[in-house]
Amino acid sequence: MNGRAVLFLLPHWQVAAGGSPAEDGSADALSGFLDWCETVGLELSPKVYVSKEGTVSDYGLLAREDLQIGEVLFTIPRAVLLSQHTTSIRSLLEKDQASLESQSGWVPLLLALLHEYTASNSHWRPYFSLWPDFSSMDHPMFWPEEERMRLLQGTGILEAVDKDLANIQLEYTSIILPFMESHLDLFDPKLHTPELYQRLVAFVMAYRRWLWRSHFSVPSEVARRPLAVTDPSFQEPLDEEDEDEKEPNPPMMVPMADILNHVANHNANLEYSLECLKMVTTQPIGKGQEIFNTYGQMANWQLMHMYGFAEPYPGNTDDTADIQMVTVRRAALQGASTEAERQLVSEQWDFLCQLEMVGEEGAFVIGWEEVLTEEELSMTLKVLCMAAEEFKEFKEHEGWEEDTEDEESFTLSNETIPRLKASWKKLLHDSALLTLQSYSSDLKAEQDLLNDKVAYGKLSQREQQALQVRYGQKRILHQLLELAS
Repeated sequence: MNGRAVLFLLPHWQVAAGGSPAEDGSADALSGFLDWCETVGLELSPKVYVSKEGTVSDYGLLAREDLQIGEVLFTIPRAVLLSQHTTSIRSLLEKDQASLESQSGWVPLLLALLHEYTASNSHWRPYFSLWPDFSSMDHPMFWPEEERMRLLQGTGILEAVDKDLANIQLEYTSIILPFMESHLDLFDPKLHTPELYQRLVAFVMAYRRWLWRSHFSVPSEVARRPLAVTDPSFQEPLDEEDEDEKEPNPPMMVPMADILNHVANHNANLEYSLECLKMVTTQPIGKGQEIFNTYGQMANWQLMHMYGFAEPYPGNTDDTADIQMVTVRRAALQGASTEAERQLVSEQWDFLCQLEMVGEEGAFVIGWEEVLTEEELSMTLKVLCMAAEEFKEFKEHEGWEEDTEDEESFTLSNETIPRLKASWKKLLHDSALLTLQSYSSDLKAEQDLLNDKVAYGKLSQREQQALQVRYGQKRILHQLLELAS
């Protein structure tokens, strides 16, 4: 499986008057949705069609005939988008805006979805009809804790899920519930329960694109991680000149665009204009082939965390492995042979924290070809490998010094890592080894399992997906070991 449709929603027994839109049957639901698209001005090219047949998962978009680069597949008027600014309760959300602020920034959209989906006369009801049963969601946050621990230890997903669950509970009790109790004419706390809210958050997670500034929870990698989005169709990107000055645009639901499945080597992108959004081909697409959007340049652990699937090795060229920042500190301390050396490492780490290069919950991100958090890792290796006198002088200059010609031109890539100073390579090597020890199994055992088609086929879907996550990360870490040897 290369991707999974990101269309999930509430089970029919949780819906108010009118019942579940999906009860009408998938064929009638699709027909009704397409009729609605025509009514609201959402234009679908005759060269493509929506179907469950021939897709990697659930509904998808397929080519009815050959497509060339730059062809518009569909056009979505902005009035069709579902957001806090288009919902029927937008005036109420705007009035209470101050009380709806949260870490995630999603509360207004979540309240809009809670209301619109349970309202029998919602403008978006035909759109909702395509959403499968909410219980079909298989994000790791819905797995039993024991199963999460067994399958995902070391991947970074456990920590991300724990933060999600804690933040969901806090947001519901401190913001959502008080708001609903103040507007009982629109909301029913007996219907809109914490359990439903958790499912809805997961549903919204399945639409969002990887913008670190809009995380519901900040996962184990540091928030300084480079922006890895090429075309976020869930959250509209800011203009380049506004990126450092404004908050990210509010999230929104995008009918039709959310039908497309994901692969790293996608063949379509969503483009934005003042009047509309357009899905445009980025590669030639043959008749009968599925059309894929991108959820962003996302590692398998991120896909698993937010969408419940991973791309099979070696399909995800955007896959990464994280080395926790504190793991590098631990490796440096292990390499210190005297109390004075250990004290020096502690002082160096504190200085790196002051420079905002490291943090207790941050991680260095290692890709297939290069280190994505290059600035942070380069500075960390440099400082932690300094002798006492060199560090003293460096600290006196507050971390500023003239780079040598060699250092200035250096990058952390597969080509340059073997040429690093011996002390840097040793610290990097030891850090990768410690990271590999955090997994519950080794690379060879998992490689043998992947190569045994019979044994692999007997695994549950969760076991297969988790194996793909672990295996990709370990391959990247073992590659780093070889480069730093």
